[in-house]
Amino acid sequence: MDFFSSELITPLLGVLLIALAGFTSFLTAALGAGGGLLLLVAMASFMPMAAVIPVHGLVQLGSNANRMLLTYRYIDKSMLLYFIAGGLIGALAASFVVSDLPLDWMKLAVGVFVLFLLWGQKPKIRESSPLGKALAGLITTFLSMFVGASGPLVGSYLHSKGYDKMRFTGTFSASMTMQHSLKALVYGVAGFAFWQWLPLVIAMVAAGVVGTWLGLKLLHKIPAEKFQRVVQIVLSILSINLMWQAVDVLFF
Repeated sequence: MDFFSSELITPLLGVLLIALAGFTSFLTAALGAGGGLLLLVAMASFMPMAAVIPVHGLVQLGSNANRMLLTYRYIDKSMLLYFIAGGLIGALAASFVVSDLPLDWMKLAVGVFVLFLLWGQKPKIRESSPLGKALAGLITTFLSMFVGASGPLVGSYLHSKGYDKMRFTGTFSASMTMQHSLKALVYGVAGFAFWQWLPLVIAMVAAGVVGTWLGLKLLHKIPAEKFQRVVQIVLSILSINLMWQAVDVLFF
């Protein structure tokens, strides 16, 4: 995987991605989930695959860090420490293979993983021992290096803790901030030129702040169930198209 010569995007695509970052943040704030996955699949459909996971991670880092700062006092710090310990091991393991993964296989993996998250039954990890917390951090951090969207798995694990809304939001945001920070570190060491993408990332994070604000304002006015189904179908179509792009290159 060549991270040193990143293909730049067109201005029109840049504007589209900034708008999409705002819209997907709006979705996450208004519906509780779905925005990060939609942004990931859309980016994988239009951007150079070598840039998708690290750039998506940097955008999500900004979004989660903002929420973490706002909910800092609610974080389950004991849970977070074990999660980080496991995450460090997962990131270290991923660093040995991330630069060698073929891009088309990564594209296929993203499509399959998103479809699984949408329609499959997520594994229910309820182990609350220190080892269980560390394993959750290790597994989800390792996966996030290759498929980007580990949020639903982390959220599924944290839901089993029975947190109230604020404690869940704070702990989830802190956990994801840690994962995305480790992702940036791993891809940076692997040679990804983050500086080329910083203007786009900053604009996408700013659009995400606006989208989050609007989503919270309209939280109770959107028919969430029907809207989530539309998002699920759109995501599935995009994921299947992404998988077909990969299969067409790999096998035909």
